[in-house]
This record gives sequence, C-alpha cells and structure tokens, in this order.
Amino acid sequence: MSFRQFTTRDGSAWIPKYLTKISAELCIGCGRCFKVCTHSVMKLMGVSEEGEYIDPEEDDDGDIEKTVMSIANEGNCIGCGACFAVCGTKAQTHEPVPA
Repeated sequence: MSFRQFTTRDGSAWIPKYLTKISAELCIGCGRCFKVCTHSVMKLMGVSEEGEYIDPEEDDDGDIEKTVMSIANEGNCIGCGACFAVCGTKAQTHEPVPA
C-alpha cells in the first residue's frame, strides 16, 4: 500500500502522519497539543462519569469529571507531528493516509 507522500525543501520524501485518535484514558487535558497546533484541529472537551463528551461551555449541571482533548476538525490536520511531540502521555495516534 502506498501512502500520500510529499517532498521537503531539499527534495527528500516525506510521508505525513495525521492525527486520527486521542485516547480519553491517557489524555490529562493539559492543553500542550492545543497550544502548538496552528490549524484548530483539537478542542478541549469534558468527559462525564458515563464517558460521554460534554462541551465545557454547555455544562450547566456540573457533570464533567475531567477534561481531555478531542479531535474537532480532523480535515485541518497537516501531519506535522507537533502535537505528538509535546504530548507527555502519548495519548495520540497518528497514521499516514493511503494515496
């Protein structure tokens, strides 16, 4: 299987790995990945006791048990890997896209 491939400035081949998943179990909601992403790929979300995602701005009942990052705009990811590089818990999964 071949993957989407680009070239760097010096002509070297580069296969980007795109953000495909963020583990709610591993993510601690620190926001480091959000801060380095310049393409608005992620959003901080609350997680209820039942494991459901809740927008923190809409939580009037106090149902949020913890906050984690979620993928909000998957198509905006350019595969640079900056978010993965700063994730202390390695909660993210990045994969190349088939050509």
